[in-house]
Amino acid sequence: MDLTTNYMGLALRSPLVPSASPLSENIDNIQRMEDAGAAAVVMHSLFEEQLRLERYELHHHLTYGTESFPEALTYFPSLSNFRVDAETYLEHIQSAKEKVNIPIIASLNGSSVGGWTRYAKQIQQAGADALELNVYDVPTDATLTGAAIEQTYLDILQSVKAVVTIPVAIKLSPYFTNMANMAQRFDQAGADGLVLFNRFYQPDINLETLEVEPNVLLSTPQAMRLPLRWIAILYGQVNASLAATSGIHTGQDVLKMLMAGTHITMLCSVLLRHGIDQIRVIEQAMHEWMEEHEYESVRQLQGSMSQQHCPNPSAFERVQYVRSLQTYQPEASYYEVRR
Repeated sequence: MDLTTNYMGLALRSPLVPSASPLSENIDNIQRMEDAGAAAVVMHSLFEEQLRLERYELHHHLTYGTESFPEALTYFPSLSNFRVDAETYLEHIQSAKEKVNIPIIASLNGSSVGGWTRYAKQIQQAGADALELNVYDVPTDATLTGAAIEQTYLDILQSVKAVVTIPVAIKLSPYFTNMANMAQRFDQAGADGLVLFNRFYQPDINLETLEVEPNVLLSTPQAMRLPLRWIAILYGQVNASLAATSGIHTGQDVLKMLMAGTHITMLCSVLLRHGIDQIRVIEQAMHEWMEEHEYESVRQLQGSMSQQHCPNPSAFERVQYVRSLQTYQPEASYYEVRR
């Protein structure tokens, strides 16, 4: 059974790649991921804001503006052991490269053009095999136009591509007005990979303390529908590799994403819930299904149910939404109880 795939020019043993999460802050965990079958690992994100913490009080800056952090703060290591300098992150990349044979993909979240390019160069020098740009921003300025936001994303990508030679992926928001157009523009701007999609953690209100708090909810399988749809639409329209993230919990989820057209599937919540060895469970489920249905390789699956190749291309468009509303039947028991 051939599970190999290619992502941004990286030859991978399978499409199973742990995404950026606190799990990768520990080198032992990265080794365990490789042993369990991970084809590559995306490191936890380096935040430019963290590098300023030495000038400010630590607790204040770990709690202020938490809606801007794409990873769960509740999974951060003990603050007494938490070093936030860039040197530590770069040493972590170097250590990981010494300990494992799989590709190490760094994750960078900058807040200034200078920061994006400076740390991207340092990450390449540290030995990372590729770089994922985690462009995580929630615009709150009512005068900022959609066109300006789109251009900011493109400027970041082009600035980083100008200073590094390793492959660069960009992790996208699903909220662009025209996702297909933006994907093509990122492709034309030189993106080697598109990661669909970034999960925006939402704040909550504590009714007892009357404080706004971060509310971290791990994904459920239902969350995969959004990236699945857009990967199926974009397959064949862009040259960049496609990565699916959010809601991938089982071997069946991985198979569906591959049929939609993804090159890799990124795992996070399932590993936080069930442990790193779940990678092995997911791969085994893939093997069993592929053998039963007589597939010999992942490449046979990739894109086979994309909009370009599926029997009913309209299934990914508005007409299917209308049809689903017309065919949906509420549970009878609900109305019986109401009576």
